[in-house]
Parts: sequence; structure tokens; C-alpha cells
Amino acid sequence: MKVLISVDMEGVSGIVHPSETGPERYDYGRGRELMTAEANSAIAGVLDAAPDATVWVADAHGPFRNLLPEQLDRRARLVRGKPRPLGMLGGLDRETDAVLLVGYHARAGSGPAVLAHTMNDGLLDVRVDGRSMGEIGLNAAMAGHLGVPTVLVSGDDAACAELHDLVPAAVTVEVKQALAQGAAVALHPEEARDLLRHSAARAVLNRSGVRPLAISGPVEVEADLAAPFMVDLATLIPGVSRTHGGRTVAFTATDFGEAYRLLLLLAQLATIRPA
Repeated sequence: MKVLISVDMEGVSGIVHPSETGPERYDYGRGRELMTAEANSAIAGVLDAAPDATVWVADAHGPFRNLLPEQLDRRARLVRGKPRPLGMLGGLDRETDAVLLVGYHARAGSGPAVLAHTMNDGLLDVRVDGRSMGEIGLNAAMAGHLGVPTVLVSGDDAACAELHDLVPAAVTVEVKQALAQGAAVALHPEEARDLLRHSAARAVLNRSGVRPLAISGPVEVEADLAAPFMVDLATLIPGVSRTHGGRTVAFTATDFGEAYRLLLLLAQLATIRPA
């Protein structure tokens, strides 16, 4: 059995502020330690339930170079660095049996929700067939496109509610309760890790009861971008057009896999600033 654990940072217990999540910030080292420890708890839980499983861990935050390789459970394989196929789901394929989303956050526009956003600050909202979706929904749908169920998410209460709304049978692990964009009531990190380990084991054991989140094509996508020049760049992509004024682009994809890859490109374009 192959299990992919995608690990983000904003949903880790104890983390509430960008100073803990950005490489250029003073408290980033502490954030990396907390993130790596939660990844290890998820790995341990998967292997408690399935000792013979192959566990891949995708570093899925920012530069995709946050997890401390020397501190990661040696039984796992680490997917690190960018750009790479499938972004936050690096390592996912049709042979994967389950996906776990650890340390995830709610979508842009959610609230109260700790450090809520979608991909980066350049994307204000993403709508798939008219439904607003953040990283949780987009990644669960990409896994579902390959027939793989997303069986767990950990993060704040808003992140947990987001996956529950899309995949009701998935296990949700609430490690903190959001009070605002930068505030929460959090479990002690060791309590969060214990809960995550037990929950990961339960999620893997119950994976057959979780249906993959499948979105059939063609797929209609709209994205609201933070600035008009981002729209100017986005419309250079064949098939992407400007709509609803100066900040929204739209495209039609043949299937969700194509839609997901185009969104990864839009997110990257949104980081470019005018010369």
C-alpha cells in the first residue's frame, strides 16, 4: 500500500502568524520544527495501521523546502522542492491508496480561519463549476481525479469543516480553534501530535469507506486575482480569458487534472510583479 501525506504549515498546532511560516521571518525555524513533528506523527499513525505501507511525504508549504529532512521519520520518503508535477501533491499517482492532508488551512475568504488563503496572496478566490474551493478542495479533487480518496485533514476548525463538507466520511483532526486570521485556541503540540497519530491510523484503516472526490469534465473554472496586471499575464495562456471586470479570469478544462495544472500555473504567474 502507498500513502501520500501532504504537509502544509498554517494548520499546524501553535502556528497563528506569518512570522512562523515564512523563510525570511524570525520565528520560521520554530515553525519548521512544529511542522516536522506533526508530519512524523502522521507517518507513525499510518505505519501503526499498516506496517508494510510505503509512505511518501510531500512538503507542501511555500517553497516546498520546510520539513527538516534529518528530523523526518526515516521510514518515509520525502518529496521536496519546486516546481514539480502536481504541486502540493508531489508523489501522487494512480497507485496511491490514500491521501492525508496535514497542517492545512481554510480557503481564502473563510473566517474566522487561521492564515486562510488559496495557494498564495495573488488568488483571492477559485471557483470550480461555480463552487468556491481552496487548497483542501482542490487537492482532494485532484486526488479524486486519479481515483484516490482523501481520508484525513488536520488543521483548525474551519479547515476541518471544509473537508467534511466535501468528503463527509474523511477523518478531521482539529488541532486548534480559529478566533481570527491570526489568532486561535490551540492544543498543546504534544496533544495535537498524539491525536493526529491515532487519527491517521484510523483514517488508513477506514480508507475503503471514503469515496474519492470526483469532479467530471468539462470543468468550468473562474479565478479572482489580486491585481489587474496578474490578469494581463494570465490571459497570455491559451484558453484563459478575462471576465467580470478587471480581476477575474475564466477557462474550461477537459477534466480536473487539466484544471488543476492550469491553476498551478496561474498561482505562479500571480507571484510575478511588474518590471
